[in-house]
Amino acid sequence: MSGVISGFTVIFVIIAIGFVLGRRGTLGAEAQTVLSRIVFVVATPALLFDALATSDLSTIFSEHLYVGAATALAVAVAYLLIARLWLKRAVPELTVGALSAGYVNSANLGIPIAVFVLGDASFVAPLMLFQIIVLSPIALTALDLSTARPGASRLETLITPFKNPIVVAGAAGLVVAGTGWHVPDALLQPIQLLGGASVPGALLAFGLSLQGVRVLQKGTSPRRDVALASVLKIVVQPLLAWAMGRYLLGLDGTELFAVVVVAMLPTAQSVFVYASAYGRGMVLARDAALVTTLAAIPGLGVVAALLA
Repeated sequence: MSGVISGFTVIFVIIAIGFVLGRRGTLGAEAQTVLSRIVFVVATPALLFDALATSDLSTIFSEHLYVGAATALAVAVAYLLIARLWLKRAVPELTVGALSAGYVNSANLGIPIAVFVLGDASFVAPLMLFQIIVLSPIALTALDLSTARPGASRLETLITPFKNPIVVAGAAGLVVAGTGWHVPDALLQPIQLLGGASVPGALLAFGLSLQGVRVLQKGTSPRRDVALASVLKIVVQPLLAWAMGRYLLGLDGTELFAVVVVAMLPTAQSVFVYASAYGRGMVLARDAALVTTLAAIPGLGVVAALLA
């Protein structure tokens, strides 16, 4: 349990710093927008390229990948269907909501919890790579196409997703990992330095976004969307992971505990960064990330008591 507390403490301290900076106006009125763009265009692509280019892709094909991928896709599709049929949301908001329901905080929270609680960071690596390789490109393509400017030509529409810096960086990282090419240190080190700014930058931007607003405030927050995404993320996804791991894959002990813990990780702050980059679903992404982060603390404690 101490690992859970430690991991969440890191998150909340950096978010709090961003909130204080925003409240004092230290960085100016456009700080959140500028910082989010830097994270989206520069830091996150660098982080993804480094993570993929230096990874052994053969290690991702494990039970943890199957459970993480299946449950993430299941809750994302569930959100899409419910929010489309019941809430009548447009494609950009549906995309952000689906990510809020299924895209776990596998990096800045998942890695510390995997190390401190599970004793091995490799437990979270398969899902992290799945999100980078599959979920992010799909979601960003949907956002690119659904927010394209009116009157764009068919060619412009087709090439728009391939101009997305995160998609390009992910593809480049996969090519490097697949070919086995060793990136020279003179090139890799600056990329690693830039990538190191992704997680704290996203958390600071998230903290800046909290200034002057109240989470789930009536009249401004899509509270039904947030509630739906949060329940799917914190309740449904871990239950699906437990059922799939226990009854389909025959997992038990540490292996079963690990897949449930990873599935219960809250919504990643990168979802808010994506939403900010397109100017759609920002409140939904912000509130879902905060609600699921707060709910995950007791949730992970319960899971640890039952399965650890």
